[in-house]
Amino acid sequence: MFRHKGKTRTPLHNLRLASILSAVAGMVNVTGYLAIGQLTTNVTGHFAYFAEDLSHGNYYRAGVLLLFVLSFLTGAFVSGCLTEFFSRRNDRYRYMVPVLLEGLILVALSLLPLLAAERWTYIIACLLLFAMGLQNALVTSVSNAIVRTTHLTGLFTDLGIELAQWSYYRQPDDRKKLRTSIKLRIVIVGCFMAGCVTGGILFSHLHMKVLLLAAMLLATALTYDTLRYQVLLLRRKYHHHR
Repeated sequence: MFRHKGKTRTPLHNLRLASILSAVAGMVNVTGYLAIGQLTTNVTGHFAYFAEDLSHGNYYRAGVLLLFVLSFLTGAFVSGCLTEFFSRRNDRYRYMVPVLLEGLILVALSLLPLLAAERWTYIIACLLLFAMGLQNALVTSVSNAIVRTTHLTGLFTDLGIELAQWSYYRQPDDRKKLRTSIKLRIVIVGCFMAGCVTGGILFSHLHMKVLLLAAMLLATALTYDTLRYQVLLLRRKYHHHR
């Protein structure tokens, strides 16, 4: 789901990628909100609060919100840099390194007790936003901008447009393409919500350790992808020697 690109990439690859990483984003979203009272998977709301605080002269708070936005941007920038760096040196690590970095951040934050989390609110928010910037840029690059997993606004917009098109398009090829796209967007919404609900239920028992579960999902995705790739190489090698 990470390695295939271009013509070799299928809707199934995007579906697998979207289902796992949108669930991760959902868990991060609810954990960040319940633990530190901050939105940590997108920056739209932070821009609105930034403008409000700036207009009211609350420059310190406005500066903090600007830092949140820049943390997400930095995560996306670092993800892009890592992707480009490894694509020129060892393509098999092209997407593995950003996912590993995101996982390490989530594991590190999961080890914090809740009292420490409440004390270091802004730092934790910046780290989670950085991790989600990493993920969003990674998914965008892998899927050729088809999949988004950290926020739902654009997703619901696209879904609404496609549902309207479904009512009017009659050609089999058009309807097949629409059906594939609608299915993908519904899966992303469903898995994001499932991640939010699961994280919300578990937070009362696990607190910040919910992020450990999110990191385990990332590890599962990487392991699955690596094993599938190794099996594919073995099959090619076997057929080549026959």
